[in-house]
Amino acid sequence: MNPPTIPFWLLVVLFSLIGYCIHVVITNFSKHRAKKLPPGPSLFQTIGVFRTSEPFHASLAKVSQTYGPLLSIKLGSRTIIVVSSPEIAKKFLHEHDLEFSVRMLPDAVTAFDHHKVSIFWSPPQGSWRILRKVCKEHIFSSERLKAGQGLRQEMVQHLCNYVQECCINGQAVNIGEAAFSTSLSLMWNTFFSVGFGQSDSISSEEIKETVWSMMKTFGSPNLADIFPILKAIDPQRLKGRAKFYMGKLLDIIDGIIRRRVQERDASLTYTRKNDFLETLLDLNQQNEAVLSYHSLKHFLLDLFIAGSETSSTTVEWAMAELLRSPEIKSKARDEIVEIVGKSELVQESDISNLPYLQSLVKETFRLHPAGPLLPRKAESDTEIHGYMVPQNAEVLVNLWAMGRDPSLWPNPNSFLPERFMDRNIDVKGNHFELLPFGTGRRICAGLPLAHRMVHIMVASLLHKFDWKLEEEIKPEQLDMSEKSALTLHKAVPLRAIPVRTTV
Repeated sequence: MNPPTIPFWLLVVLFSLIGYCIHVVITNFSKHRAKKLPPGPSLFQTIGVFRTSEPFHASLAKVSQTYGPLLSIKLGSRTIIVVSSPEIAKKFLHEHDLEFSVRMLPDAVTAFDHHKVSIFWSPPQGSWRILRKVCKEHIFSSERLKAGQGLRQEMVQHLCNYVQECCINGQAVNIGEAAFSTSLSLMWNTFFSVGFGQSDSISSEEIKETVWSMMKTFGSPNLADIFPILKAIDPQRLKGRAKFYMGKLLDIIDGIIRRRVQERDASLTYTRKNDFLETLLDLNQQNEAVLSYHSLKHFLLDLFIAGSETSSTTVEWAMAELLRSPEIKSKARDEIVEIVGKSELVQESDISNLPYLQSLVKETFRLHPAGPLLPRKAESDTEIHGYMVPQNAEVLVNLWAMGRDPSLWPNPNSFLPERFMDRNIDVKGNHFELLPFGTGRRICAGLPLAHRMVHIMVASLLHKFDWKLEEEIKPEQLDMSEKSALTLHKAVPLRAIPVRTTV
């Protein structure tokens, strides 16, 4: 018989009480007065945030309604600063970008020393600068993106062909799964010049499950993060799980790299491939100290996960909102047909001529940001808005809360693309009420590619097909509940039946 599992929140209570007692003793004997932190809930109110079944970002949004857009939470050894307004977010991410350019490290991401070479987790210096430069010059430059346009068009065409087959057979499409497979195939071809199915026996479904499990592990509440003394024993086995899932993906990437290296070394007549791996191997051979084999694998892992997972999640949320709003769906499709035509394929060059499509994508980013909490860490004591943010405090900018703030957005819980038609707001980090890709030096390096893929996939799914929900589910009955790891997913995958239009 297995022993009963102690709830996470109860463990937090027990350890927090011990930590609180120690803190009181130290404070009473300290010669230094405590700094003025932003207001925040008591210990037991904080525990309530963990006891609730709703996602963490939603719980923090409720706490912010009581304590304001800048609050502090003390939990174990951690001081968490929560930001829920664009004005205060700008102070952290723009005026004090340097002091808050590092991310707080969950213990799970330190598996395989991933945090030391990760473009997402490593500090903005040294290897991080090199990787950002590689992204800017070799992956997401205008020249490179232009060269890859044909490949992206081919991948989207495969998506449309799959939807057409489902349409003929009357089968429902798992929108998130289909979008993920499309993004996955694109990344695989861009990196390795082969179709996904040609490289390994592992399926896209298995890859997606592995990626999701890894992201869920990274984003799970961890006692070892709250009480660092527990890191050595990994009480919840989160680091162990992260190592397992990360290891599966690294083994796949490692196998592909080794085969390419053998091909390059074994033949004098080797034909170079016009892909990202070829460029990385060239950089590795020129100076291994700049881009080591270890760094190369983990760099590909980061790009692989971010490039396939976040875009597909956004496409799924967009289609879910459109299925709940038939009039908006029809309006978007009418615009696409008018600009693109009935028989032509949607091209990336069409996006700039589709303002309503752009608006509905922005509205999706507002309501369903892929990363609902933008994480940072204070590198030094910094005064913000009249309060002191202490060194090593974790800062969470709640993008989800800002996107649903009624003082910023009328009818904030309604999906209304029209709100962006007359507002000059972009998603490139210039407008702090809408930061789906972040801002400043830590802005998402893959923004140019993700922006193209989300628009072209949504437009292509709308262009030739109408959609209906399964089992005569009414639009207003569609389950829009969330589940969150590091990224925001639909708790219930969206399944919809495509219907060929005659327009």
